[in-house]
Amino acid sequence: MNSIESFFISLESLLNQASSMAVVLLLRAAWISCTLPLLAAFIPSPQFSAFRRFLLLLAGRGKIMDSSSTKFSVPQRYFCHFYIVGFIWTTFLLVATWIYAYKMAPVVSESSLYSVIASHLTGVSQEFSFRNSHSSMGEYKYGIWNSVFLLLLMEAQVLRRLIESIYVFKYSPSARMHIAGYLTGLFFYTAAPLSLCCTYSVEVFKLVANLLAEFIVKGKDRMQVTEPSFREYVYPLLQLKWYAWIGAAFFFWGWIHQYRCHAILGSIRENGNKVNEYAIPECDWFEYVSSPHYLAESVIYGGLVIASRFSDITTWLVFVFTVANLSLAAGETHRWYVRKFDKYPRNRCAIIPFIY
Repeated sequence: MNSIESFFISLESLLNQASSMAVVLLLRAAWISCTLPLLAAFIPSPQFSAFRRFLLLLAGRGKIMDSSSTKFSVPQRYFCHFYIVGFIWTTFLLVATWIYAYKMAPVVSESSLYSVIASHLTGVSQEFSFRNSHSSMGEYKYGIWNSVFLLLLMEAQVLRRLIESIYVFKYSPSARMHIAGYLTGLFFYTAAPLSLCCTYSVEVFKLVANLLAEFIVKGKDRMQVTEPSFREYVYPLLQLKWYAWIGAAFFFWGWIHQYRCHAILGSIRENGNKVNEYAIPECDWFEYVSSPHYLAESVIYGGLVIASRFSDITTWLVFVFTVANLSLAAGETHRWYVRKFDKYPRNRCAIIPFIY
């Protein structure tokens, strides 16, 4: 290999690295720009009261929606659109990242890893040499499989929410949500899954493009097909460190409680005699807070932070946005319950037990 070829290989590696960093920075900027207004709404100052009301107007949905904003609204049953988009997008990212992990970080000895990588994709192995100069190969491999693990958890979340939106929630025909909230939901379920694998997203998309191009050129019959191995696809996930499994435990703790709370809310609407009839929810985390399904969702995304080793800034930003957004809605929901029911339990908080 002459010096010119080496130069272009190094240049390509630098461009790939720069593209990956650009995706990460763009996502972080998006999460920060969405979170800062929410945090500002919690500032206890009269100067922010008008801004707080404006945000609550944009976040309005269902029973907490201002009747004056119905002009810029969509039916609340459109919530299912979030989970349809989220499920399709997360499934694509999961499958693509899993294939990438299988090809680029297979279960082989460290010494033979380079030769295995080179046999799969032409040109991609140079990225490893570039990355290896910055971090150990073991860390890189772990990061890929950790992203697969996080996407598996996210898949479990969006799939359950999709099923709930179809079979559990019985939205009133008159229930609406602001168009801004609708667009925010679409953004969230597009950006959140991508944030869990954004470090490798450019390389994953490049792999998918290469495989698609190979399929178009060679056709299905002429493509090199490797028999799938359960060990090579699953065994690396079983080797993840303790914090991944602690994070998964937190995730499913919140996951189970959110399902229970949604079932309680769904049963109240199902058993109601009137379309717009409401009752005080009881049982499970409703004994402590007015919006336990929001608390559970915060626990779910907190579990993703733990599973990502507490070290991924983008995952932290997803978590902070989730907590800020749901806390704002939970506060308004709590005030609605207090106004609606004279005998509403005074010991309940909005979303965080004994605190808020």
